[in-house]
Amino acid sequence: MILLLRFIILLLFIFLLYSSVKYLFHPKRKLELAHEQKRYYFWDENENVRKNFLLTYKGVLFEGEKYLGTTQTAFEVVSIFIWPKKTSALKGLVLEDFEFIERKIRESYPVAKIDWKSPIKEFMESNEKGD
Repeated sequence: MILLLRFIILLLFIFLLYSSVKYLFHPKRKLELAHEQKRYYFWDENENVRKNFLLTYKGVLFEGEKYLGTTQTAFEVVSIFIWPKKTSALKGLVLEDFEFIERKIRESYPVAKIDWKSPIKEFMESNEKGD
């Protein structure tokens, strides 16, 4: 009986250790930490086109929706729509911040056309006309 109890305690310890390590290295946790620290972090599953990506930059959380299409040579992500989770968090961001985000997304999806949803779309268009 004592031997069985020790074996169960050992299994419980291994399970807790495994769960802790899995939690510490999970990308969602890294995203949350970067969001709290107002750093850049891009979380995406490149192989899963149906799954949206999450991106945090300067304390603002963005979500991006990917659309698969055809190019001259292959099927690739050809269109991306991005929007902020909270528009009130956009306070203080400038045009260069959105251009930085676009550059980072293009590193993963070079042929994709990036479209912003409102109110960023209007902000970007007004800055293009002002140039």
